[in-house]
Amino acid sequence: MYGMVDFHTHILPKIDDGSKSAEESLAMLRAEWEQGVEEVVLTPHFYPQMDDPHEFLERRQASFERLQEAMGDEPLPKLRLGAEVYFYHGMSNSEILKEFIISGTRCILVEMPNSPWTERMYMELADIYNKLDVIPIVAHIDRYIRPLRTYGIPQKLALLPVLVQASGSFFTTNNTRRLAMKLLKEDKIHVLGSDAHNLTFRPPELDKARNAIIKYLGESVIQRVGKLGQQVISNPDFVL
Repeated sequence: MYGMVDFHTHILPKIDDGSKSAEESLAMLRAEWEQGVEEVVLTPHFYPQMDDPHEFLERRQASFERLQEAMGDEPLPKLRLGAEVYFYHGMSNSEILKEFIISGTRCILVEMPNSPWTERMYMELADIYNKLDVIPIVAHIDRYIRPLRTYGIPQKLALLPVLVQASGSFFTTNNTRRLAMKLLKEDKIHVLGSDAHNLTFRPPELDKARNAIIKYLGESVIQRVGKLGQQVISNPDFVL
């Protein structure tokens, strides 16, 4: 079986609303490792309207170095730096956006607004790929569909040069499981992320999602997800 990749976490210590210490980060990484997660993408929130990009990158690097020092030689998942970049109009014209690409990949995690999306927003996502040669990964698609009652979002995203990430809880929560499985079966969800913030309220639990997917859709589907995740994360020339 392909090792799991967690594409969306807030494990970096003391940089956003996620982990509050290096010790908490280590505990979260241990949980990921025990669940069979081989690689973890560190995606702290970046809000372009509030954060200075250069200052953010310096803080991210300092946090990453603290975490690496705390990890020592302990067997833990491989880490990759990234960011959860909040959507803004004109981002496809911003060369600085390339600084937030997940290390070793062509991809960037984009958090969309928690409000109905306009056609212009979809065009902006496509332009990130067309103008910057960067593949957007739309973060936690599960957060937008049901609350906004915009069930057409996955169909529209399927026409764009993007990848779609879903949270593990989408597949394990009773009132969302059926929709999650349907979208995954239709290949409208591509990669998984825990969106882990801590060990209590939002812990890393991708193993539960994996087990649910195997139960309802079979081993071949989780193998497909794992294979694609490995291709995205390990091949800087990955193409859609």
